[in-house]
Amino acid sequence: VQLQASGGGLVQAGGSLRLACVASGRHFSISSMTWYRQAPGEQRELVATTTAGGRINYSESVKGRFTVSGVDALKTVYLQMDSMKPEDTGVYYCKAGVRLSGSPFRVREYWGQGTQVTVSS
Repeated sequence: VQLQASGGGLVQAGGSLRLACVASGRHFSISSMTWYRQAPGEQRELVATTTAGGRINYSESVKGRFTVSGVDALKTVYLQMDSMKPEDTGVYYCKAGVRLSGSPFRVREYWGQGTQVTVSS
């Protein structure tokens, strides 16, 4: 299973970006997809998560501004980022909880490569 994150870029404060994370491979299902971000010199922090059961959670810092959504049983997940702030700057990563067909009771974690988001003031 491979994850490909895309959609990062440079945006002015107040602007919007939409990130995408696409999972590819064979014989797997997604149980959850989580977006993280890491600012320079900071620890990686959770931004938003969505599960196959329909549960969605956001960090307090992005609640009301970011929206996570998924299609194709979460094999593609989007992070719509609106009203962006300079503190949203960082590398954004997606992480998938994956069940392989041969071991459906075990959830494995896979990470995407990260996409840079820069918000200028």
